[in-house]
Amino acid sequence: MIHAFALTIDIPRYGAISALLSKPACPAAGFAFAHGAGAGMTHPFMEAVAEGFAARGIATLRYQFPYMERGSRRPDPPAVAQATVRAAVDAAATAVPGLPLFAGGRSFGARMTSQAQASEPLPGVRGLCFFGFPLHPAGRPGSERGTHLSDVRVPMLFLQGTRDALAEVSLIEPLVDALGSRAMLYLVQDADHSFHVPARRRGPTDVQLFDEILDVAAGWMKDSATGHPRRHAAERANRVG
Repeated sequence: MIHAFALTIDIPRYGAISALLSKPACPAAGFAFAHGAGAGMTHPFMEAVAEGFAARGIATLRYQFPYMERGSRRPDPPAVAQATVRAAVDAAATAVPGLPLFAGGRSFGARMTSQAQASEPLPGVRGLCFFGFPLHPAGRPGSERGTHLSDVRVPMLFLQGTRDALAEVSLIEPLVDALGSRAMLYLVQDADHSFHVPARRRGPTDVQLFDEILDVAAGWMKDSATGHPRRHAAERANRVG
């Protein structure tokens, strides 16, 4: 297990937030990782991604949004969240100088990162990696929350479960297709928004599928760092599970 180092990040006009840096001995890239709406950077999912990436040669900086730092349940307005993403990306660049840099997040953190990138490119960021992009509220399917993605000009990787109540496959697939070659979609069969699969399902377990997801994401980052992201994630998507 890689030890996570505690950091403090100052956000202009909005104060300071906590962060954790998981850095392997010889990282190939860095990843600024934003949490979801309901749980902060120490949630088991966030920790598992950071540790899994470290084992695969990716340094991860996970951080709190200001509302989570205050102990509030109400997410920050987009302007505050996007400023937080920018400050975290700057901190990650300082923490892993000279390395290819990527950004992304879990659910809410994924959308806030993509909005920040669409509004104004995040300095030095080579691509965005989304763990469960929240395309719409549960039970209210629609694609409006993804319209800003057409303004993102760096490679994007969407990691999605086919039972994700916040991103119906019939909506996320055409959205990613419309983004062209810069976007890739990796579908995990029978997985929900938290990447859990039914316990009685025949096939790979949660742990096995999680390892598969991390393999794909780490490989995609390393490929994107060279300027030649392979489409293996999308090509293998329909065979998962």
